Amino acid sequence: MAEEFTFANVRRAVTGIARHVVSQKKEGARVLVGRDPRFLGEAFCDLAVEILAEHGVTPLRITDPAPTPAIAYEVTRLGTDGAINFTASHNPPEYNGIKFSTADGAPALPEVTRQIEAQIAARDGGSPAATPVSNKNPVAQPAVQSVDVRAGYLSRLAEIVDLKAIHASGLRVACDPFWGAACGYSEQLLRDAQVPVATLHNYRDVLFGGHAPEPDGPLLDPLRRLMKENGATIGIATDGDADRFGIVDEDGTFIQPNYVIALLFDYLVETRGWRNGVAKSVATTNLINALARHHNVPLHETPVGFKYIGELIKKDKIAIGGEESAGLSIRHHVPEKDGILAGLLCCEMVARRGCSLGEQLRRLFDQVGSFYPRRQNFRLTPDVQRKFTEKLKLEPHDFYGRKVAEVVRTDGLKLVMEDASWVCYRLSGTEPVVRVYAEARTAQELDKLIAAAKEWVFASS
Repeated sequence: MAEEFTFANVRRAVTGIARHVVSQKKEGARVLVGRDPRFLGEAFCDLAVEILAEHGVTPLRITDPAPTPAIAYEVTRLGTDGAINFTASHNPPEYNGIKFSTADGAPALPEVTRQIEAQIAARDGGSPAATPVSNKNPVAQPAVQSVDVRAGYLSRLAEIVDLKAIHASGLRVACDPFWGAACGYSEQLLRDAQVPVATLHNYRDVLFGGHAPEPDGPLLDPLRRLMKENGATIGIATDGDADRFGIVDEDGTFIQPNYVIALLFDYLVETRGWRNGVAKSVATTNLINALARHHNVPLHETPVGFKYIGELIKKDKIAIGGEESAGLSIRHHVPEKDGILAGLLCCEMVARRGCSLGEQLRRLFDQVGSFYPRRQNFRLTPDVQRKFTEKLKLEPHDFYGRKVAEVVRTDGLKLVMEDASWVCYRLSGTEPVVRVYAEARTAQELDKLIAAAKEWVFASS
């Protein structure tokens, strides 16, 4: 904020989006405009509404801070031509960003963002194509409409989640929306179903308590305390725009997203009978691969980025798709990450199976074997980054005593070993960091693999 995310740059980006929308639909276009609770969100929405109207696009302004999945659902429910959402998701409070959803409610694919970038370049170059459509005739500008996304989205979640089963089980739930866009959402749905629920951080704080609104690690300690105070069986949390989830088991254990996705995949096959497929990013646990074989379900491995999984949801090729970075969605729902849905489905799963998530995970390990995944980031000096970028072009036949069985370049470099362990390297596009994902069949082997993975980064080529 105030460095790269400025009003001038927002104007450029939204103008590019508006021009793109007009290029796809000359008349009658409508676009939702929403935000999370961050600082100046209302002002950025004001600017977006103004620019859309200047281009002849009807702005549908969402009245309150809204979760990204709720905005995505409203796109499909109202049949709009997309949505502009001001949010930086799980990032620290000093950041902001713009998410553009297309008319199907999905995150914009690379070809769409390239078209928007071309429109921005045309505007910056002062070409005729960059002239607003209606700015010389304010009377012709479409009127701004106000929209409330909460009721429709909660109604849809009530159709998907078995709230009666949660109530009947006597489950007690603790919620932490991290001062974000999901404030009141899970809580309202559970209370309406007469499920005992305790909530914290359910009000607007543009500083998110002074840290990133990310439901992970020590930041979940207040939720753990709330669970203990209220005798809650499960804790559910969401990030700043509620597209990511954090789940805490009854004993206070954080259930990492890799495992949540695998558990819910197994549960949906069991309870819904959905066997059309499962999707995971290349950096997500191979426990899902093992379960796909176990259930005889097609597996799709995608590049990192939920937009690729969203495409499979739109085509009804998968029952569930997810990423290790805590994003998932399911069949017949939005092609966008939904952290609220993830938490509620976990509540249903615990309620109907009658045992903790930890116990369910142990049962999965008994069925298909154990899997221990981890992600670490390593910061690079310019010299190391240059050498390592070249190193990523290699295709090693062995990796610190392990024979490499497969080299995968779906996204970055993934080395799959003969013992089924693997390591995946992805360079960040925004900072001098390499993200290292690794998985082994035991915790001890994982420690060794992570150490080897780090050594491979910093060893001279």
